[in-house]
Amino acid sequence: MTYSLIAKDPDTGAVGIAVASRFFACGSLVPHVGATAAFATQAFVNPLWGVEGLARLQSGESAQDVLDDLVARDRGQRQRQGHAIDAQGRFAAHTGADCVDWAGHLLGDGFSVAGNMLEGPEVVEETARVYAERDDLAFPDRMLAAMQAGEDAGGDKRGRQAAGLLIHRGQTYPWLDLRVDDDADPLSELRRLLSVAHERYMFVTEIMPTAENFSGTPDRSDIDRRIAEADAARTASASRASNK
Repeated sequence: MTYSLIAKDPDTGAVGIAVASRFFACGSLVPHVGATAAFATQAFVNPLWGVEGLARLQSGESAQDVLDDLVARDRGQRQRQGHAIDAQGRFAAHTGADCVDWAGHLLGDGFSVAGNMLEGPEVVEETARVYAERDDLAFPDRMLAAMQAGEDAGGDKRGRQAAGLLIHRGQTYPWLDLRVDDDADPLSELRRLLSVAHERYMFVTEIMPTAENFSGTPDRSDIDRRIAEADAARTASASRASNK
């Protein structure tokens, strides 16, 4: 009932999960992301796969070892689906034999895609293809472009309802955490939220405290200037568009 993308940005080291589903608030249960690893748990979802799995990945265990252990311990594993990236950048995936068709996964260079209850394998294939090809885009936009390609290929065969995008950039707290819990076109709404984030929020993330710099950048004058410049540029662009 869900398809998701896990990826690592080769430029910044950021790790993220994007998810879409005809299931309410899928962004609250599927994605589990930490500073250096990520775990997506879906199908007949077991949230403990994500909670325990991420903690173990963050501690240095391999994605394959963690996933193999979770599958071996879970009597419901035939209905579960999960995929993960560990702190060393290795991927692993499991699609249970009883997941609702179409169900499957694909591991690529720096990313993995998994889905179940989909229109067909082309959902996963197109998500993977577009993510691999669109390295010209910023990381969040690249992930959402890939997810939209999966939606355009059929997506969840029951329809659309919710989506989420969760990205960490080397810290225990998220760099970006966007969710659409109930919407007729959740990926479009997610893109709108990302656009709004670029107005102010993304500037502020650049000066937030980190584990390496506990104070961050307390002087916000430069960020305030850049936000004002961006606001002015948007206003000018909107004015030009309205005069055409």
